[in-house]
Amino acid sequence: MDVPVWVCILIAVLVAAAAGVLAFLAGVAHRKKEAEAAIGSAEQEAKRIVSDAIKTSEAKKKETILEGKDEIHRLRNESERELNERRKEIQRQERRIQQKEETLDRKLESLESKEDAVARKNKKAEERLQEAEAVKKSQFEMLERISGFTMEQAKEYLLKNLENELIHEKAVKVMEIEQQTRDEAEKSAREIIALAIQRCAADHVAEAAISVVPLPNDEMKGRIIGREGRNIRAIETLTGVDLIIDDTPEAITLSCFEPVRREVARIALERLISDGRIHPARIEEMVEKARREVEQTIKQEGERAVIEAGVNGIHPELVKLLGRLRYRTSYGQNVLNHSLEVAYLSGLMASELGLDPTLARRAGLLHDIGKALDHEIEGSHVDIGIDVARKYKEGEAVIHAIHAHHGDVEPKTVIACIVQAADAISAARPGARRENLENYIKRLEKLEEVASSFEGVDRCYAIQAGREVRVIVKPEVISDDKMVLLARDICKKIESDLEYPGQIKVNLIRESRAIEYAK
Repeated sequence: MDVPVWVCILIAVLVAAAAGVLAFLAGVAHRKKEAEAAIGSAEQEAKRIVSDAIKTSEAKKKETILEGKDEIHRLRNESERELNERRKEIQRQERRIQQKEETLDRKLESLESKEDAVARKNKKAEERLQEAEAVKKSQFEMLERISGFTMEQAKEYLLKNLENELIHEKAVKVMEIEQQTRDEAEKSAREIIALAIQRCAADHVAEAAISVVPLPNDEMKGRIIGREGRNIRAIETLTGVDLIIDDTPEAITLSCFEPVRREVARIALERLISDGRIHPARIEEMVEKARREVEQTIKQEGERAVIEAGVNGIHPELVKLLGRLRYRTSYGQNVLNHSLEVAYLSGLMASELGLDPTLARRAGLLHDIGKALDHEIEGSHVDIGIDVARKYKEGEAVIHAIHAHHGDVEPKTVIACIVQAADAISAARPGARRENLENYIKRLEKLEEVASSFEGVDRCYAIQAGREVRVIVKPEVISDDKMVLLARDICKKIESDLEYPGQIKVNLIRESRAIEYAK
């Protein structure tokens, strides 16, 4: 009978599926066998590797043990060799120590023998010393019997004679040294002062303060006075200066003790005369301009002085005060120029003596700083200068130099002595200062009068412009010993009764003459 097609297909599919399952199972079985075979071969390989590793480790272990034994043997040999060397070194040291001990024993024996010899010598020396003392004692007793002095009396007598001789010799030696030192110091001082004077160039004639204003014509006097004197009152009120308008042709005199105010008035008046417009408002304007100009000039002059003197670090107010000295004069000598001269001379002398020239110039420049304010503050310019210098933090050396430059106190530093000498040199040089002839003659006469007022003075002469007075004394009244006291008394009376710049030398002369005539 005929089978349906789908049945055939189904059978074919089932047969194919059964074949696939059988093939899969056969493959799985085959792969399982291969895996088991691979596992077996891997286990055998692992066993072989473990066996090889065990054999290798055993070989390494044996090799390491052999190397360790060799190292131990080597170290043992080295240790034994070092021990042998140390043992030999110890034996050598023991031999050296033994030799030293033997040497010390010999030295000790020698020292003991020497000590015994010294002890024997000391014993003999003591015996001889006792004998000498006995002989000395007997000789002293004999000398005491012969001289009639005890030992203490003789010692006192000899020491007294020796002391008198030493006092005399000491006095002679001291006098010689003092005279030699004085001569050397005087020679050195003269050289230093002469060198400083030679190296300091200064004007021969000192500058004088200007107090006269020239006028183009006498008609200008009326314009300056103004209606009912209003112009002259305005000028005097604004400047603090007295205007003296007298019969002097074409000139007006300005009178004021304060030089700066006088300079302001002079400049303002000259500008008013030049401008021609003179009335109170214009006067006030010109005075203000003149005051500003003078203040600027003061500052510039102070700065110029500081630069020329070669000092720095000066307080600005002190610089202004230095500039004010430009309008201050002393006996006709401009005080600012005088201060610069003293600074130059002080620096030169300090350099020659090996001192600080900058400090000396600073002290010399500021020594008369009080004169810038002595018209405004009561007191001497020295006291004012000390206060101003201390106010603006100047050093003690500079303050002391200001204090001592006129001899108000004893100079305690070399810088103070240098400034004092430089001040005297600048003031006493020819042409530095001018003085009224009548006052000059009166001062010389007063100097001679003071020196002649003492008992025993025969004649006296003031010479060197009053810087020296020579006193001739009566030899029968004044002895050589009294001359020193008389010179000191004359100096004290001059200091108390006279006013003078610098210093005055008192020179006493005593001589005895015997005159006979051959006929």
